Amino acid sequence: MIERLCVIGVGLIGGSLARALRAADQVREIVGSSRSADHLQRAVDLGVIDRFDTDPARAVKGADMVFVSVPLGAMGSVFTAIRHSLDDNAVVTDGGSAKSSVVADVRRALGTIPPWFVPGHPIAGTEQSGVEASFPELYQGRRVILTPLPETNRKAVERVRAMWEAVGAVVRQMDVVHHDEVLAATSHLPHVLAFALVESLARMSGQREIFDYAAGGFRDFTRIASSDPVMWRDICLANRDAILAMIERFEEDIAALAGAIRERDAERLLVLFQDAKTARDAFADQQAAKPEEDDR
Repeated sequence: MIERLCVIGVGLIGGSLARALRAADQVREIVGSSRSADHLQRAVDLGVIDRFDTDPARAVKGADMVFVSVPLGAMGSVFTAIRHSLDDNAVVTDGGSAKSSVVADVRRALGTIPPWFVPGHPIAGTEQSGVEASFPELYQGRRVILTPLPETNRKAVERVRAMWEAVGAVVRQMDVVHHDEVLAATSHLPHVLAFALVESLARMSGQREIFDYAAGGFRDFTRIASSDPVMWRDICLANRDAILAMIERFEEDIAALAGAIRERDAERLLVLFQDAKTARDAFADQQAAKPEEDDR
């Protein structure tokens, strides 16, 4: 049981965790914090949090669990603000999609990695954002990756693991660098490609006609381009090296595909498409028995 949970950043991710813990009867009180009092009042009205404070240093006082769910660009300022206000028994975790960046921010803000900090990343979400989009079932059957550091206290890791398991998540542990490489390939690159395709088509002449004729393939491929632009700007900057490596690799592959089309190499095209279909079908079969993680 969490006596007092403080959620800094009460949007889809933070709000859904609050709702899920309340639904599971695993938290007694939930305090929210963000820059907007109006937004936080809306969270109170929806029953997501019990009370709020726009000052994160005041919001974390008395909390035994703190979840930081703000854009990556704001992580450093949050940890700077709360560093002297945490209770002795408090554990802090986060939901950032690029762990190297968050770890660096914590180290800069505090001068070290404190034993109470457990870096984490729930691989869940939708293309919607805001507390109104939050719902308690978001994490059921979804993976949450924890990336504890050598300085991290083992009991703190266990407490964060227990929190996520209480809301139905499947918790795994991973090295920080490996996490960022995996997410660059499976989440960050697809988002970059979706944003780039929609932007490219929007700039084409006669764009209205193009979108009039867009059907299921366009809708399915570009759904994630409706995601929060601020969050994805921060992810691209925070995980720059791993994302650039994936973009460069993809550029090589798309150049090879363009060459096959240019040269009318039917055999090469067929092999490429068959290999891709086999890999995608195997992934779909693997996911059929469990809920599929959304892109984030």
